[in-house]
Amino acid sequence: MVKLRLRRVGNRNRPVYRVVVADQRLPRDGRFIEEIGTYNPLQKDNNFRLDLDRVDYWLGVGAQASDTVASFIKKARKAADESPAEANSEDSKLAESEPAPAAEEAAPAAEEAPEAKKSEE
Repeated sequence: MVKLRLRRVGNRNRPVYRVVVADQRLPRDGRFIEEIGTYNPLQKDNNFRLDLDRVDYWLGVGAQASDTVASFIKKARKAADESPAEANSEDSKLAESEPAPAAEEAAPAAEEAPEAKKSEE
C-alpha cells in the first residue's frame, strides 16, 4: 500500500521532514516515490508546505495519509480556502477605488482606428 508520510532529513537535534509518497513496506528514511512537501517543526509559523494538487492525485489513486500528514492536509486546505477569499476581497476593493486604465486607453484607440482607415481610402 502507498502512504503519504514524513521522512526525516535533518541533522541531530535539528529535525526537518519531507512529506513523501512511499510504499509502506520501505523504511521511514528509505526509498520514496515522490516528494510532495516539507515540514520544519522548529519554525514557529507556517512551518509546512504541501503541493495540494499532488496530494489530491495520490489520495485519488488510493494512497493513505499518516495521521500527521492528514492533519497537515486539513490545515493546508483550510488555509487555501481562506486565502483566495481574502485575495478576492482585496482585488474587489482595488477595482472599486480605481477605474481600469487599460479600458480607458483602449476606448480612444478604438475611436482613432476608423478615422485612420477613412484617410487611407
